[in-house]
Amino acid sequence: MTPGRFITFEGGEGSGKSTQARLLADRLRADGHEVLSTREPGGSAFAEAIREVILGGTLPAHTPISEALLFYAARADHLAATIRPALAAGTWVVCDRFSDSTRVYQGSAGALKSSVIDELEDLVVYPTRPNLTVIVDVPVEIGLARADRRRSTDPADPYERRDFAFHQKLRAGFLDLAMMEPQRCIVVDGTHGEAEVGEAVWTAVQSRLLPRPQ
Repeated sequence: MTPGRFITFEGGEGSGKSTQARLLADRLRADGHEVLSTREPGGSAFAEAIREVILGGTLPAHTPISEALLFYAARADHLAATIRPALAAGTWVVCDRFSDSTRVYQGSAGALKSSVIDELEDLVVYPTRPNLTVIVDVPVEIGLARADRRRSTDPADPYERRDFAFHQKLRAGFLDLAMMEPQRCIVVDGTHGEAEVGEAVWTAVQSRLLPRPQ
């Protein structure tokens, strides 16, 4: 059986990546593929419990390494319980955030050394790396304004409440990542409408992951 493909979506707060992950999963299903939609932190019972701890807003002050270890604990179970079995069964996996978020949030913006994250990647993630990572990019002002509007129905998580400089570092971190790994990462402009951004994502998936007819 041919293994499934693993696609991750990344971006700063209010980028629209969650919407685009959902739209792509729907389009892949319509194209005849088995698709699993999942998210981080979360995606398994254990990982969802850790999500509540991380994003619940009640954590006392802690270090970047403590935070990263929580994410990788959730990720280890997510991979073992959900992602790897799906890929082995030939299912496409579309994940809203993955380890690049840790590299950027706790690394680029949180000052955790990249060597520490590299060791955690080798221990937990290897060899299950995404086939394609879509980085949905918007200026910080636009993303935070969108996040503000969303708060009318959903409370802000601890990351949305961080200062403007932190969010600028996030954006720069994701763009740097795309430049360092162009064979895996693509950047799409998230300032356009949902449908237009979705078409850009679909074009990238077609060109990189879907076989062309002979």
